Amino acid sequence: MGLGSIVACTIVVAAFALFAINQTGAASTKQQQSLASGTALATPVQGANAGSAHKGPVRNAIEEASEWLTSPFAGVTSGSHSEWAIHAVDLLLALLVYGFCVGFLARTLRVRM
Repeated sequence: MGLGSIVACTIVVAAFALFAINQTGAASTKQQQSLASGTALATPVQGANAGSAHKGPVRNAIEEASEWLTSPFAGVTSGSHSEWAIHAVDLLLALLVYGFCVGFLARTLRVRM
């Protein structure tokens, strides 16, 4: 159980890092385009799917595994329209459940056996 907890936490942290990199890259590109054209940035950047055609199989596997691991928490963020809030809450809940609770359970079972 301990190794599974570590793997689950690593997957959700990696997926969040990939999301953050993608979002900041999309925001930077959008800002550069805005500055180059001399127009103000009128709309918030919604770039979570930007560049999704360029995702490799490893990244897709990480994101799919993270979605599967965080799917039990979907109801918590179902009303949110902020991708950052959704991903951050999913990350925190996954770390709490898989990192703390499963790790605690594994240590407890190991001590009792």
